Parts: sequence; C-alpha cells; structure tokens
Amino acid sequence: MNFRSAFALTAALALSGLVAGAKSANAGRQQAIPPGSTPKSSAVARTTGPTGQITAGTQLLLVRDVDGEFAKAVRAIPAGRKGFRVEKANNPQDLSDALRLYGTVANPGDTVQITRLDFDAHAIRVEINGGGRKHFNWRQHLQVGVGNLNTPPPSSDPQQPTGGVLVVDFGQQNVPNLSSDQLKADLAPFLDFSEHSASVNWVDTLPPQFQQGIKDHHAIVGMDHDMVIAALGLPDKKIREWDEEGHETEDWIYGLPPAPSTFVTFIGENVVRVKQYAMEDASDR
Repeated sequence: MNFRSAFALTAALALSGLVAGAKSANAGRQQAIPPGSTPKSSAVARTTGPTGQITAGTQLLLVRDVDGEFAKAVRAIPAGRKGFRVEKANNPQDLSDALRLYGTVANPGDTVQITRLDFDAHAIRVEINGGGRKHFNWRQHLQVGVGNLNTPPPSSDPQQPTGGVLVVDFGQQNVPNLSSDQLKADLAPFLDFSEHSASVNWVDTLPPQFQQGIKDHHAIVGMDHDMVIAALGLPDKKIREWDEEGHETEDWIYGLPPAPSTFVTFIGENVVRVKQYAMEDASDR
C-alpha cells in the first residue's frame, strides 16, 4: 500500500468516526426532551412541508388564483406603497394613524382588486388597486408654448385610482406553502372574497369566452376596459396615437423592457388587438 492510499484510508476512518459521534450526540439531545413537550420551532409551524418555506410552484398557484381577484373591503384600507400589516387591523389606533397619514384606498363596502403579489422571505405583499405605484403619463409633463406664454402641464387625473398594499406577515418563520383559500382567510380582516360579491356576479354575466379570459388572466379581442382590468389589472403604461386609417387608438402596456410585454390596443371602448413581445423580439426590431 502506497502513501496516498494509506492516507486516504486513515481519513475515511476518521470521518466515519466523527459522523457516528455526531449521530449519537444528536440522539442523546432528542431523548433529553421531556415527554409531551414540543420544540419551539414547531409551535409556529403552519405547514406540513419539510422546511416550512413556500416553493416556486406554490407562488405561481397563488398568483394564478388570487392575482386579479375582486373583493369587498371589510374596513377602510390605507393607501400608499409602504404597506399595512394585516394583523394590525384589530388595533384601531394604528389603522387610524395609517389612514390619516397615507389616505384611503377603499371604504367598507367598496369593491377592490388584487393587482399584484410579491413574496418576501417572511411576508406576502398584496397590492390593492395598483399598489400606490405612480404611472408615468407624458401628457402630464407637456408644456405648450404660445408666444411668450407657457401653459403648465395638466394636473394629474383626480379620478385615477389610488392603490395600497396589505402585508401578510409571518414573523420570524418563512412564508409557508399555504393555499389560495388560506391566503384569502389571512386577508379576511380587510377583504371579503365571498362568491356573493357584486363583482363576481358581474363576471358571471359575461360571455363564456370573456369569463375564461378573466379566469386565465388573458386579454381577448372584444373585451372592454373593465374586462381587461379584471383580467390583467391596471396597465404599467398607456399610449394614445392614431393608426394608418385615422382611428385614435390607446395601447395598454403590461410589463416594461427588458421584461416580456403585452400590448392591448383599444379603439373606442373595445380591444381590437393583443400582442406579446419578448426581449428577443424587441432586439430584432
């Protein structure tokens, strides 16, 4: 036996001894737990998963099932991007302070829409009516010069919806593999997803192809503005222009480069074209 073989054999025997010792010590610690007691880590566990952490597949399912859903506001919802933790709903002073500082997205009984879900390590951020994000509109930054006079840019549309964020905070534990029903239950202090809400009944009155498009989060030719919002939420950007035939069109853009984008084109109140652009498509033009 040469030196290298002898050295490798000695290292392997030493490593096996360390592993056996570690297993024995761990078994001893487990036996030291008094019968009937529960380790601290399992006291806050909300999932039967091996790690208690949400998976990418569960995130996709939650986005599919909850993003775009309508609900009735149970109590006033604070506006702004900062976010309001759902567990604070039972603290009237905290809720009152947030409403005073940031304004109100919706009052009790108002219909709101879930427009985005963001997943942090220990919380889920649920955007309501756009989440308080400001969308750039070039018309609001345009100045018209006539002689020596400049017309200031028009003020922002007072009817433009203001959004907010509700935060479902899981404290020190990771976000668990919860179902869409469990997430809706966590949002129950602020939102009612009852099947008897007016928004659900409205969707049920639409033609079957539009109902399916809203369910699948797809815009379809023939939809109106409300249907597109129900399917895709509020757009990231809007552009008005005229086509070759002189019709005024409005493009609703979802997703900004370099991310894939969807252009939904309206003439009047209805969709006439839906086009999707990937990053490679933009580089070819």
